[in-house]
Parts: sequence; C-alpha cells; structure tokens
Amino acid sequence: MTARLSPAALESLPADVARPAYDRSAAGAGVVHLGIGAFHRAHQAVVFDDLLAAGDPRWMVRAASLRSPDVRDQLAPQDGLYTLVERDGAGERLRVIGAVREVLVAPEDAAALVEALAAAHLVTLTVTEKGYHLDPASGALREDEPEIVAEAAGGIPTTAPGFLVAALALRRERGLAPFTALSCDNLPANGRRLEAAVLALAGRRDPALSDWIARHGAFPVSMVDRIVPATTAADIDALQARTRLRDEAMVKAEPFTQWVIEDRFAGERPDFAAAGVQLTVDVAPWEEAKLRLLNGAHSALAYLGALAGHETMDAVIAQPAFAAFAERLWDEAAATLRPPPGLDLAAYRRALAGRFANPALAHRTRQIAMDGSQKLPQRLLASIAARLGQGQSIDALALAVAGWMRWQAGRDEAGRTFVVDDPLAARTFGPAQSPDPAEAVDGLLALD
Repeated sequence: MTARLSPAALESLPADVARPAYDRSAAGAGVVHLGIGAFHRAHQAVVFDDLLAAGDPRWMVRAASLRSPDVRDQLAPQDGLYTLVERDGAGERLRVIGAVREVLVAPEDAAALVEALAAAHLVTLTVTEKGYHLDPASGALREDEPEIVAEAAGGIPTTAPGFLVAALALRRERGLAPFTALSCDNLPANGRRLEAAVLALAGRRDPALSDWIARHGAFPVSMVDRIVPATTAADIDALQARTRLRDEAMVKAEPFTQWVIEDRFAGERPDFAAAGVQLTVDVAPWEEAKLRLLNGAHSALAYLGALAGHETMDAVIAQPAFAAFAERLWDEAAATLRPPPGLDLAAYRRALAGRFANPALAHRTRQIAMDGSQKLPQRLLASIAARLGQGQSIDALALAVAGWMRWQAGRDEAGRTFVVDDPLAARTFGPAQSPDPAEAVDGLLALD
C-alpha cells in the first residue's frame, strides 16, 4: 500500500520537490479562510506559505468548508500538507505547501468555526458568487432567504455572512477590535459587496453591532488571478508515480499568479508586498480588466467551445475560428476599460492567449461553464452595457451571451446531453427548450 504524503514522509520526496523549511508546529494561525477549494490552495495559501518561509510565523491558515467534509477528509491524513503542481509547455514544478493547519467543517461544528474566526487577525474568502447571498440585480443581501432570516434572529450560522457576523459579535463582546475580512472571489468591488452583506445582516441582528463593524472593520477589495483546473484521478495517480507518495489533496495550476489588494486593513496584516502581492488604493481598474478580458473570454469560449464538442480550453483556442472570435471579443471589451498604470492591454491580451493555450492544464470547458448566471453580469453584461451606452456594437459580446443561452438547453451541437451546473438551471432550462429562438431569448432575458 502506498504511503500518504505526511510530515514524516517529506524527506523521502525527490530532491527537486520543494517543501516547507519552516517549523509548522511553532507558527501561529492568524488566518481563517472560508471556502477551501482548489483555488485557495493554489493561490492565497501559497502566499501565506511564502510569508511563513520568509520568517513571519503568524500566518498559518485555519481553513473551513461551509458545506462538505471532502477537503478536510483529503487533508487531515496528510496533516494539512498538499502538493502544488505548476504546469506549462516547458514541464512541471512540484512544491509541497505547509500553510494549512487544519480544515473545519461548518455543518459539523459551527461553534468551533465561530471561535476560530473570532481569534483571527485576517479572514479570507473564496465562497464563489452565490456564497454571498446577494441579489444579482441590486447587490443587496437576500434578507428573505430562510438561512439569513434564521441568522438575523441569532440562530446557528450557516452562510459566510452569517459566520462573519457571529464572529464579529463575539469579538465585540470580548472587547476586541474587528478582524479584516478579505474577499478573494471574482466579483466587482468584492469587498464592498461583502461589507454590505455583513452590515445588513448585522443590522437585522443588532443595529449597534452593525455600526461598530462599519466604524472599525475593514473589507478590502481584491483581485485574484490564476487558472486552476479541477484535479482528476489521473493527476493524483501521475503525482504518485513520480513521488511514490499518495496525495489526495493535490492541486494543479498555471505558473502565472496575481493578487492585487486594496491597502485597507483593520489591525495586523501580513507583509503582502514582500510576497509579491500588489497593494493599491484602487483595485477597480485591475479587476475590470481581469473580469472583462480573462474571465469574459474564458466563459465565452467555454460555452461555445463545449457546444462544439471541445473538452478543454486549449483545444478551443487552437481552432482558428475561436482564436479570431477571442480577439474580436477582446477588442470590444478592451474599449470599455480604463487600464491602470503598469497594465499594457496589448501585452495582457497576448499573455491571455498563451495562458488559454497551455496544453498541460487540460482546463475543462464544463468546469469553466459552471454557475454562469452568477458570472455573466460582471464578465460580459458589464461590457455590453458600457458599449451600448456609447452607441457601440456588441457583436462578439452578444454571441458570447447567446452561447450561454444555448448552453442552458443541456445539449451540445452533436446532440449529446449534459447537466447544466448553475443555481438557476431549473429556471433557465424551460425557456432554453423552446423551438422558437426568439421565444427562447425572450424567456431568458426576462429572468431577473
């Protein structure tokens, strides 16, 4: 039986595999992260690992899953260790990340997670767009949702805003200042949205608590960028063949990584700049460029490419017609941007084309197509609104939205069926089935 990755097994790894050189047992867990999926493990946790390796022992991560115990069950036998595999056309590089101390599972012990949050200096989140419980049109907290109603009445928290409010309330009771809550999700003005959700929920629970959070708390805006495809069983087997250890929690990613954070914190914060993170007074131009160019094209190519039968992004962009379409889409979206100093849009576009074409990632189009109803507003509709406001054409952007509409039918151009993974799938499926294209479009456009 193959041994699992563990602290005791680190010395048996091949010499070219990087591993933690700091004392994990002596490090303090100053970070709590909500939503420990593959993206966090390939992005923010790597930065905290860098900080620990540089000699700042405060920034170990206590992570939490708000739903499933799967990641906890993968990481616990490995004492939180996992391998980051960076892949591109030149090969792959392996690094064991040691920054995760433990994984809490909220449904199993909500009180333990509230206590962990109340003891943190910094709380980071990757809970996806739907995890904020915001109305997509107004951006306001969905205060009529049963979970939110129960949390407002002081019930056991189950949502990300609910856990933050419960922990902040506990800190206030103990005479502690608020922690910084740092959203790392692909949402425009993500920190402002998180702040609005927390303040609204806190206000329903206790107006004085909401006022205290508003005065003393901090919810920085941030922009994150790294392509992190889903790990497959074949990936795990291949890593085992190379290292002779089983790592059920491995993640794979492209070499490129970026994190831009608004320099707005409450209390202690890491020396992010020393770890290559960019601190700025205004994240908006950076996030607009990323959402409208990278994410907008990613979604558009995923829907249209998957409908055409392509399983991975590199296979899509390798087709001349799709590559030309991406350039047209970027032409339209780029005209809506106000690039910040230091961002060369032409170079950024060339880099995106290269990243999409990375054959080593095998980034599945169906993974990118998930939760489209939550992603289209910031990835495509914002560019459409800006161009229509200036009287400009939207041919490529409209085709991207048409691809999303066609995707809702759950059937590709060869007649193969698939499950539409989207929180609004039950509402989009009916209109998408209409044999009359005009009726299908009208039905989908009528959705709030």
